[in-house]
Amino acid sequence: MDFRPPLTEARLERRYKRFLADARLPDGSLVTVHCPNPGSMLGLSQPGCRVWLSHNASPRRKLPWTWELTETTEGVSPERALVGVHTGRANALVAEALQHGRIAELAGATSISREVRAGGSRMDFLLSPPETWVEVKSITLSRRPGLAEFPDSKTARGARHLRELAALAQAGRRAVLLCVAQRSDCRRFAPARDIDPDWFDALQAGMGAGVEILCYDCSVSAAAVRIRRP
Repeated sequence: MDFRPPLTEARLERRYKRFLADARLPDGSLVTVHCPNPGSMLGLSQPGCRVWLSHNASPRRKLPWTWELTETTEGVSPERALVGVHTGRANALVAEALQHGRIAELAGATSISREVRAGGSRMDFLLSPPETWVEVKSITLSRRPGLAEFPDSKTARGARHLRELAALAQAGRRAVLLCVAQRSDCRRFAPARDIDPDWFDALQAGMGAGVEILCYDCSVSAAAVRIRRP
């Protein structure tokens, strides 16, 4: 996924009301930015950190600026790394990766449908053949070097999705939870049990029912983000 037009580097002033942030542009002006991430963004929203913003001048938008990337500032990586914080980009990254066969475990599907209802939820993707239901989760959290974690805040919706995947698996269908770490500085994945024990329990139950768990990282730059390797 290429960023077109190019992103604008800025400095974060503050994040507030969950979906809003203030950032200072290179010319010194302060802009209010849409924050497309419902989580805590733990470690990624410190005032003063470098961020990258996309711009859309459509008159239908209340806020033309959108927060896309953050540079890590402390602790978990030997070097600073860029993290994709826009959770809505994860599905677009997966769609692109599926089209180019970058996810080996899901390669070969000739039909790719998005936002398909399953039970009381909508799954992100339905692939065929063979019939494969895929739910995508965007990961930004890393509290230890090399370790990506999910979730970064409580997610009742995420637990519900896991229960729907478990029901599909129990009915004999292939069900996959695909975790996309929008960062390149992690080599392992683990559930953040201390943050949301209910999601952890749903994950354990889903695995017991036959839900497959896949996790891929991304190459992340100010020019593009792409799913890279398991």
